[in-house]
Amino acid sequence: MSGSTYGKIFTFTTWGESHGKALGAVIDGCPAGIPICEEDIQSYLDRRKPGQSRFTTKRAEDDAVQVLSGVFEGYTTGTPISMAVFNKDQRSLDYSEIASYYRPGHADYTFDKKYGFRDYRGGGRSSGRETIGRVAAGAVAIKILNALGIEVHAYSREIGGISCDASQMDLSLCAQNPFYMPDAAAAEKVRAFAEQKMTEKDSMGGIIECMVTHMPAGIGEPVFEKLDANLSKALFSIGAVKGVEIGDGFAAARAAGSENNDSFLPPHEDPAIGGTENGRVKNLRKSTNHAGGILGGMSDGSDIIIRAAVKPTPSIAREQQTVTRDGSPVSISIKGRHDPMIVPRAVVVVESMVAVTLVDMLFAGMSARMDKICEFFGRTADTPRFLNGERI
Repeated sequence: MSGSTYGKIFTFTTWGESHGKALGAVIDGCPAGIPICEEDIQSYLDRRKPGQSRFTTKRAEDDAVQVLSGVFEGYTTGTPISMAVFNKDQRSLDYSEIASYYRPGHADYTFDKKYGFRDYRGGGRSSGRETIGRVAAGAVAIKILNALGIEVHAYSREIGGISCDASQMDLSLCAQNPFYMPDAAAAEKVRAFAEQKMTEKDSMGGIIECMVTHMPAGIGEPVFEKLDANLSKALFSIGAVKGVEIGDGFAAARAAGSENNDSFLPPHEDPAIGGTENGRVKNLRKSTNHAGGILGGMSDGSDIIIRAAVKPTPSIAREQQTVTRDGSPVSISIKGRHDPMIVPRAVVVVESMVAVTLVDMLFAGMSARMDKICEFFGRTADTPRFLNGERI
């Protein structure tokens, strides 16, 4: 199966199945000298593991990570980092009858058409447990971003149609409720709605928002490797994501240009933040951020705001209609242990995919300017600069 590797410079490959022996990831292109340990990675995996509340699957997995290579004496060595999480609570018999029919909302039919074969035990590679490898890679990427002063924070912005009040949002509240929502009042409404849906043997979807702060300007490419295009691809690669928007997103289509444009402001007076460099202003500010921190496919220095629409969990106990592999109609009720909502556990997956994308594009951006390359290697560059068409 191709398509299990992501990135160009900072790359990672996920491997394993939901009911196989283990799952994990192999990272390549990670610089040497990053302080990291299994506990750093585990803290991120703990945010996505099952059994955290009655609103998540009851599968009993501790998702304990083992770093098999690429780290020595607490630091990355620059060689491939291999990480594994061993499955302990597989109940493949719960899925045995699924082999005979196609579950609505799942990849059963498409796997069969592509390969002529499928691992029906929990969905195999299309299972949500595949994201273990993504989160493990994301934990390493976030260490790199933090060293650069860049922070990535994702949270549940909406679940079951219940949205956070932007004026009441406080990220410190996310860890205080099982829905990872930064609005306590909204979280309580979601709790009541979730109880109702669980009684009805149904599920719910939602929207995850991710905010990137202190991102430098100029990261990304103007054509096929746009930062917003790659972030969108990263989020769309998550199985349950059905929509992505950046900044105002679809609301921009209903705005006038005068409303949607972000006016630029003079640089900050603090020379450490604003001012000029080589005759050019640096770190401009904007009066608004309708663009979500990205202009022309490149970061503009303001906060990057991206949202992912997550569909309801397709595995529900309510009776549904489908067909068997030979096309015969059948009524089914999905057995096994499933999340009534995917959103809370997917928050850290969104955060991780944003992080690995940013690291990969930051590394690619290091070769965009000759003066920066010379600076890295301790040389002085005679790089021509132009102002109003005249060389300066």
